[in-house]
Amino acid sequence: MRPFPRTTLAAALAALLLVAACATVPLTGRRQLSLIPDSQLNAMSFQQYAQVLDESRLSTDPEATAMIKRVGARIQGAVERYFAQTGQSDQLDGYAWEFNLIESDQANAWCMPGGKVAFYTGILAICRDDAGVAVVMGHEVAHAVAHHGGERMSQQMAVQLGGMALSEAVSSKPEQTRSIYMTAFAVGAQYGALLPYSRTHESEADRLGLIFMAMAGYDPREAPRFWERMNAAGGGAPPEFMSSHPSDETRVRNLNEWMPEALGYYKP
Repeated sequence: MRPFPRTTLAAALAALLLVAACATVPLTGRRQLSLIPDSQLNAMSFQQYAQVLDESRLSTDPEATAMIKRVGARIQGAVERYFAQTGQSDQLDGYAWEFNLIESDQANAWCMPGGKVAFYTGILAICRDDAGVAVVMGHEVAHAVAHHGGERMSQQMAVQLGGMALSEAVSSKPEQTRSIYMTAFAVGAQYGALLPYSRTHESEADRLGLIFMAMAGYDPREAPRFWERMNAAGGGAPPEFMSSHPSDETRVRNLNEWMPEALGYYKP
């Protein structure tokens, strides 16, 4: 029997690695690629978040800042209860939740792996109140706990580095690894938000976020209203925050389809 060419064997081994390195998205059950340990990804995110805060101006509005922290704490509590009830609390190991309001006209918000959240003052007029903030907070936190950013970075590493472990990539290909990380998580004052997620990720974040806000005691029926206001704020074109998000009609239709499920978690 002729031996397999080395390239074929390497490709087969890489394929086996990628199959073995799968995780499951909470609630939806979708399988996703996961090559990066949460501890390493969180450490990188915490460093990036600290840099963003250093380069930004935090809001000096005490009421608005208190609202962000208040809603954030309630969404955090809901997330932790949800994961505890589903036997997945270990997925939140290493989280160091933080909620900050940054002074900026941009209508944006984001959450990095490990629970690092930033809101921009420009989105508050669209949020209007705690419930509106909860829509955005739940959605952005959902991206983090569903490991969407890590999945995107894993996909890039699989393509560019053949599924190489992050620790090995950092030591042997530091510049390329940093480039991959920045592609997945480029965030800062000059960007205003994480780079756009796919529509699959957005839909998952909408559904999870709806559950989280309901569990936190906010009426999930506020979610379609918020997205309608966000769409209207674009003046015919979606604002940057929604640049790759599903259309307003699709998003609202999906949210209304998931509403009975969310209302089951809502205890006003």
